[in-house]
Amino acid sequence: MTSNSSTPVRPGPEYEAHLRQGFSQPRLDRLGLAIEEQIAAGLFPGAVTMVMRNDECVHFEAYGHQNAAGTIPMVKDSIFRLASMTKPLVTVAAMMLVERGRFNLYDPITNWLPELKDLKVETPQGDVPLIRPITVQDLMRHSAGFVHGDRAQSPRIRKLYDELQIEANKQDILGDQMLKNLGTIPLASQPGAHWEYSIAVDVLGLLLERVENKTLEEILNELLIKPLGMKDTTWWVEPERISRLAEAPDSDPLKAKMLIAYRQTTNPVGRTYLRGGAGLLGTAADYMRFLQMMLRGGELEGRRYLSRRTVEFMCSEHTIGMTGSTHANTGPGYGFGLGFAVRLNQGMCWVPGSAGESLWSGIWGTSFWLDFKENLTALILTQGPTHKIQSRMLYKTLVYSALVK
Repeated sequence: MTSNSSTPVRPGPEYEAHLRQGFSQPRLDRLGLAIEEQIAAGLFPGAVTMVMRNDECVHFEAYGHQNAAGTIPMVKDSIFRLASMTKPLVTVAAMMLVERGRFNLYDPITNWLPELKDLKVETPQGDVPLIRPITVQDLMRHSAGFVHGDRAQSPRIRKLYDELQIEANKQDILGDQMLKNLGTIPLASQPGAHWEYSIAVDVLGLLLERVENKTLEEILNELLIKPLGMKDTTWWVEPERISRLAEAPDSDPLKAKMLIAYRQTTNPVGRTYLRGGAGLLGTAADYMRFLQMMLRGGELEGRRYLSRRTVEFMCSEHTIGMTGSTHANTGPGYGFGLGFAVRLNQGMCWVPGSAGESLWSGIWGTSFWLDFKENLTALILTQGPTHKIQSRMLYKTLVYSALVK
């Protein structure tokens, strides 16, 4: 008797034994092999990777070495410079304060930052007035007209950001002085007209300090870091933890310049402003606590941080009708919400995923995503700035290749 080819063949028990929350263990093993190849090629000394689905950790591994010399093994609780993965935490803290009625998204930021009341917009015809005020929402979605100095298209704006130490890249500057300096530099675009990755969340952090009359460290500790149990998430690495700090390879051409900008081995409080867009360090397990809270709609272990509808609102596209693109950070196919890039559909992107998925990354080589449809979140922490896009895209491809059920 011949078999009916239309009848599906059910996998045997040996197949099911290798599945965990829909992930194939043999396929997850490919992930480790690929990371080890990247380490051997010198892209970064080591990495920590973590995947959770349906509230279960299905993968958590450390690879390679923590230091550039390759003498200290990477461990799961190694500490990484999170860089722009600070932004989602600060934006979530801001939305928690919105939920408490401390301010509204449509409020002009000059209600708390009067140093910025005389801003103009640079145009080919000269500097012109703002068509409307910059709002809190503009800070959260990078539509305020600010820039990152080294990415600014305008030579004039780029020069002023550097000379006035807007991003504290070369020397310390306190928040009040930074805001005074920023108030003298024209915007690159009208508020709400253009998406451009920028210092907006640095400004948001300073606004939160004015609203709450506390340091950004105190605000984040009270709202998120301590309640979530993120015990290794800090603004600087104390001497007793410096041995756990992951390093970039000495061969990376961006390393030396970036270490000047990320002066995180001394306490910044009272010395320079806390950069809400780039200042935190932390571990994989810590950051996953934050991601799990977001994936669960704003709740973790019986404590609610945000409402479910607020999480949905933040992870929706807020840049419809604007010019500009997240392409340089995310690849094609993404818009931006409040603190997170948002995948617009299944196609157009470089790697698999789900429509509505939210993500962000850091310049040192850290990245994460939240897939609400699959109830999945994953992160990769490396310190390899030059090759960050290659490593994050490969990692994401391999995670989804292992999701088979």
